[in-house]
Amino acid sequence: MRHIISILLQNEAGALSRVAGMFSTRGYNIESLTVAPTDDETVSRLTMVTAGSDEVINQINKQSQKLVDVVDIADLTRGDHFERELLLIKLDVEAALQPRADECVARYKGQVLDDTLDHYTVQLTGTSLEIDDFMNEIGQIGRIIEVVRSGTAAIARGSRVLKLKT
Repeated sequence: MRHIISILLQNEAGALSRVAGMFSTRGYNIESLTVAPTDDETVSRLTMVTAGSDEVINQINKQSQKLVDVVDIADLTRGDHFERELLLIKLDVEAALQPRADECVARYKGQVLDDTLDHYTVQLTGTSLEIDDFMNEIGQIGRIIEVVRSGTAAIARGSRVLKLKT
């Protein structure tokens, strides 16, 4: 099963590798990983997407919680949450197919950043599934030259928050 795990951790050298190591030493691939500072410069938020059984992921989460760098951890998979990913994609689109490409981008609420003759560059945000669907569809219209994906960022819906323990 796919799991979205969100972790607050101390913004210190080696903290990320210790958390990621907890997953890799158990043979679990990290599908996507995003890390950035929060409003508190001493703390970063890590969002990781991985796949595994609920039991094993729960055990790894419990072991991760014991790491000195981990402030708080939540598996957002089961709860109501928002998730988004940023896609930057560069395509080669024939002039005759550009209106079809524009229509596809508009339908997915993307933004054309560059539509010169040699490059058609698009920015799109959405869930991983929406990004995958868009790439499949736009790939039938133009030749994909380059893809940059940010990885999943996620936040729980409602009052549930990850926070510093005081």
